[in-house]
Amino acid sequence: MMEYGQITVELIIGFIALFVITQVLGKTQITQITPFDFISALVLGELVGNALYDDEVGVGKILFTVALWGILIFLLELITQKWGKTRVFLEGSPSMVIHKGQIVKKELKKAKLDIDQLRHLLRSKGAFSIKEVEYAILETDGTVSVLKKHRYAQPYNSDLNIPEKKVTLAIPLISDGQILSDNLKETNLTEQWLLTEIKKLGYHTPRDIIYAEWEEANPLFAIPYLESDSTNN
Repeated sequence: MMEYGQITVELIIGFIALFVITQVLGKTQITQITPFDFISALVLGELVGNALYDDEVGVGKILFTVALWGILIFLLELITQKWGKTRVFLEGSPSMVIHKGQIVKKELKKAKLDIDQLRHLLRSKGAFSIKEVEYAILETDGTVSVLKKHRYAQPYNSDLNIPEKKVTLAIPLISDGQILSDNLKETNLTEQWLLTEIKKLGYHTPRDIIYAEWEEANPLFAIPYLESDSTNN
């Protein structure tokens, strides 16, 4: 029983320590992960995982490992910010894989990328044919940035002489049948107002709705549960 208790304590502490480190390092370290960051995360996970089942490794060593890894990554970030020339060596540099509509095979080979993988990356950016692309840059985090040819580019409102309108943000008010009270307060709306709007749409309670959002100058938008889902809700 003591063994299970020790594993539980070490797992919780390791989890909290990892969470703190990710908060300190910032979101860009996670969303814009480089190959080096990926390897470092695997190594850290392996160290923490082994520590949980090694009787000789205690909580102190787990915290030391996590802290040391965080300090090294933080120092690496400081180095790349202070000395820009080190960024190419430590983080890599973007590669132009399509230039003026032509595939740059040398850059594809350098990035260990084949045509099928390139097409997959392009589709993720809304370019379903290579002929649509004028420039494509493979970023250091493995994603691709695409600039389409003029004939395939989406027109802007200014190109179509559409009058300028105020840009508003849709705010979720109901999720999985639950009212999001914090969002209601943020928009200066009341729960009574929301319940009234729900009834106008033909629903009885928030539990009938899987998702609802409100946008300034627009009526409440709601998606109800399917009948099969509402019976299980």
